[in-house]
Amino acid sequence: MPQQQPPAVSVIMPVLNEERHLRNSVRHILEQEYAGEMEVVIALGPSTDRTDEIAAELVAEDARVHTVPNPTGRTPAALNAAIKASRHPIVVRVDGHGMLSPNYIATAVRLLEETGAANVGGIMHAEGENAWEDAVAAAMTSKIGVGNAAFHTGGQAGPAETVYLGVFRREALEQQGGYNEEFIRAQDWELNFRIREAGGQIWFSPELRVQYRPRPSIKALAKQYKDYGKWRHVVARYHAGSINLRYLAPPTAVCAIAAGLVVGAAVTPWGLIVPAGYLAAITAGSVPAGKGLSLKARAQIPVALATMHMAWGAGFLTSPRSLARKVIASRRPAVMAGTADAE
Repeated sequence: MPQQQPPAVSVIMPVLNEERHLRNSVRHILEQEYAGEMEVVIALGPSTDRTDEIAAELVAEDARVHTVPNPTGRTPAALNAAIKASRHPIVVRVDGHGMLSPNYIATAVRLLEETGAANVGGIMHAEGENAWEDAVAAAMTSKIGVGNAAFHTGGQAGPAETVYLGVFRREALEQQGGYNEEFIRAQDWELNFRIREAGGQIWFSPELRVQYRPRPSIKALAKQYKDYGKWRHVVARYHAGSINLRYLAPPTAVCAIAAGLVVGAAVTPWGLIVPAGYLAAITAGSVPAGKGLSLKARAQIPVALATMHMAWGAGFLTSPRSLARKVIASRRPAVMAGTADAE
């Protein structure tokens, strides 16, 4: 009996200012060890670098690559545009600075079949290309940096609230109407929340690994993590009960350190114990995190950790209620199977 052909796959990519990594990211897709048909749909935001030129070259070089415009530059709008322009029953999300492992798609399709899940995802495996990026990667894959988040640090396969990127059954995406475009960040969590509310399963597996390129500067890392914190507070207001101690640690640290500095400067030097204790903790925590790295990279891990913690905490604390109200007003109820067809 002839072996059944694997299902065709659409890879969708939201891209903005990705000239450094886009070609390599697409190469990792096109060279996948996967026997099924494949297409790559790149949603192009208004980049200010050579991203559009590189994308045009990729389209000319391989008939499987296509582009669609994303004039807003926003990630969820890009994802929805790429989903609409794609056509295959399995939809794989990849970012412009993510590098899929060689058997990523084949493994994900197998896991979808084995688990019956609506979406599967794995580990965001940060890897740098210089000392600073190595330091950030070490911070992002350590528990002192990100807590016990499985998609950063690894863990056992099983059901999850959300996963990194995601490999979806198209019917699950279409049933929910795609991504909520009000969620500039945390759009994955929000979509997976609706999928779970509708009875679908989200599945994490450490078998799935995507190489992730960290932000190239302190400023870029700080902006990234401030946005993460801001939008995580939106999620907490959007869905009561979704917050836990891991998410509260950075804003608590920001408040404690700020208070310690004020007390230390205005009242008593004893107040400086708090910021000094924090500095000692991240310095000590950076030692195991930096194992195997260059001395220059190890020396920068405390800087990366402090940037991540302080920026995330500041973003959480300054996240405006008006943003949460706007997002809550756009709330999409989960759509149960068959509901859309009945309307």
